[in-house]
Amino acid sequence: MGKANHSLTTEFILIGFTDNPVLKTLLFLVFSTIYLTTVVGNLGLVALIYMEHRLHTPMYIFLGNLALMDSSCSCAITPKMLENFFSVDRKISLYECMAQFYFLCLAETADCFLLAAMAYDRYVAICSPLQYHTMMSKKLSIQMSIGTFIASNLHSMIHTGCLLRLNFCKSNRIDHFFCDILPLYRLSCTDPYINELMIYIFSMPIQIFTITTVLVSYFCILLTIFKMKSKDGRGKAFSTCAAHFFSVSIFYTCLLMYIRPLEEGNKDIPVAVFYTIIIPLLNPLIYSLRNKEVVNAVKKKYEELKCS
Repeated sequence: MGKANHSLTTEFILIGFTDNPVLKTLLFLVFSTIYLTTVVGNLGLVALIYMEHRLHTPMYIFLGNLALMDSSCSCAITPKMLENFFSVDRKISLYECMAQFYFLCLAETADCFLLAAMAYDRYVAICSPLQYHTMMSKKLSIQMSIGTFIASNLHSMIHTGCLLRLNFCKSNRIDHFFCDILPLYRLSCTDPYINELMIYIFSMPIQIFTITTVLVSYFCILLTIFKMKSKDGRGKAFSTCAAHFFSVSIFYTCLLMYIRPLEEGNKDIPVAVFYTIIIPLLNPLIYSLRNKEVVNAVKKKYEELKCS
C-alpha cells in the first residue's frame, strides 16, 4: 500500500479542457496566440523601460517588475497546457507540478505587492506632489521591488514545501489544466489542515494588507481629485490612475472569485484562465495604450531603429 501511494505521488495526469479534437485545435490556436502576445508584450515593456532612461522612475520600475512577473506567470502555465492539447497521456511529474505551482505562487504574490506599491506611488504623486521625490525616490522603489521578490519567494517556498508533505493516494488525475493548490488538496489522502493554516497565517494577511493599501490610496486620491478646482487637473489625475485602477479591479475581482470551497470541482477553471492567462495579456496593453510616455518611448525607439 505504501509503495502504491508513493507511485501515485510521482506523476499526475492533467485533465485539461476538453477531449473534442476540433475544440482542442481551436483552443490551441487561441491560447498559443495569447501566449506569444503576452510574452512579447510584457518582455517588450520590460526592455523598453530598461533602455529608456526617461522611464527610470518609481512608477515604471514597478510597472517593469509587474510585466516581468506576468510573463513569468504565463511561462509557468501556458507551455504545458499547449503541450497537453496534443499529448496522449497528458502527464506531469510531481516535481514539475511543484515547480509550476511555485512560479505561479511567486508571480501572483509579487503582483499583489507591486499593485499595492503602484497604488501608493499614485497616492503620493497626486496627494503630495511637492514631496513626491522625497517620499517615493528611485532608490526606495528599487528597495521595495527587491523586498517584494524576497517576500514573494519566501511565501511561495512555504506553500510549495507544505504541498510536498501531502500524500496523493486518492487519484492521480488533476481536474484542471495546471497544478493548482485546490485540485491538489482534493487528491490528498493527508489532511491538508496545516496547508490551510499556512494560507490563513501568510496568504490572507498579504491579501488584506495589499487590498487595504490599494483601497485607502485610491480613496485618498479620489478625495484629492474631487477637491481640485481645475477640470484639466481632474482629467489629468483621472487619466493617470485609470489604467492602474482598472488593472487592480480585474486582478482582485478574480482573486476574490477564486476563494471558493474545495468541493466545487472544476468550476474554478474559468477564473483560473482569467488570472493566469488573460490578465498577463491585458496588463501591458492597458498600461501601454493609455500611457503617453510609453507610447512616445515606443515611437522614439522605432524612429531610432528606422534611422540606424
